[in-house]
Amino acid sequence: MTTRGVLFIHSAPRALCPHVEWAVAGVLGARVNLDWIRQPAAPGQWRSELSWQGEAGTAAKLASALRGWQLMRYEVTSEPSGSAEGERYSSTPSLGIFHAVTGIHGDILIPEDRLRAVLVRARSQGSDLEAELARLLGKPWDDELEPFRYAGEGAPVRWLHQVV
Repeated sequence: MTTRGVLFIHSAPRALCPHVEWAVAGVLGARVNLDWIRQPAAPGQWRSELSWQGEAGTAAKLASALRGWQLMRYEVTSEPSGSAEGERYSSTPSLGIFHAVTGIHGDILIPEDRLRAVLVRARSQGSDLEAELARLLGKPWDDELEPFRYAGEGAPVRWLHQVV
């Protein structure tokens, strides 16, 4: 079963751009030439977007392929399909990577065991329940990425279909 998604490179140093293309091409199995534009929210950084189509699990493979570069900000999303929920991966240099399962309307779905763990931590360790829930929803990542998302409005998006 195939799904669609989008890779958002919110900021990357120029020297890293060809390496990002090679990594993405390795996952998608096709040559990738991204249209890089300057990232106004971070002088000296570049941004790009790529819409992709591939098998369920492609978003995880893309996020893993990009995970080692600490100087990048990126997000990978995939739409739900008949055999899999949607996904969202967000990564920033200061926070690392965030993963969430998403439903058909884009809502984050939090597994029951993760909610119970937050409640146990809040009760036994005195942690802030609201802050713990915000972290489960990816709020720290959203807060850090929002200026970079806004700066990308109007950027060109290209479709690339995975060769299967």
